[in-house]
Amino acid sequence: MNQVTTLYNFIKSLAEADDYINTVTKNATAETLQNKATVFPLLNVDITGASYPSPQTKNFTLEITCFNKRDYNNDGEIDRFYGTDNELDNLNETEAALNRIWLSMESNFQDNNITSGLNPTLTPILEGTTTLVDGWTLSLEVTTPNTTISLC
Repeated sequence: MNQVTTLYNFIKSLAEADDYINTVTKNATAETLQNKATVFPLLNVDITGASYPSPQTKNFTLEITCFNKRDYNNDGEIDRFYGTDNELDNLNETEAALNRIWLSMESNFQDNNITSGLNPTLTPILEGTTTLVDGWTLSLEVTTPNTTISLC
């Protein structure tokens, strides 16, 4: 069993089944987010670390980020609180998408021989690094069995 491939495929399949998400990537770069051909909303999956807590298990640290493009409306009055953009809409919609993905992951972990703590964290992304996108990053650690290597 290739745990890395299994994790990427598992999350990719959940994202592709979500009506809100148009594009699924792994290890997306600023160029991906700025590319005019990228269709938003976008869900990106990164495996950012791994550890071997025991000979029987592997832990993987995941970051799953959902982005949508920031739109500005320069017509009309400027609201000092809400501004003239869709930042709050993006935050609401991308958080809801990640919540759906998390709930699907959590309810299907056992079928994929994966376990996880029940307390993932979310961090807002406002206008990306230079990409004019908003969204959230969901961070969590998952555990998979380590049964493919035999030292006998």
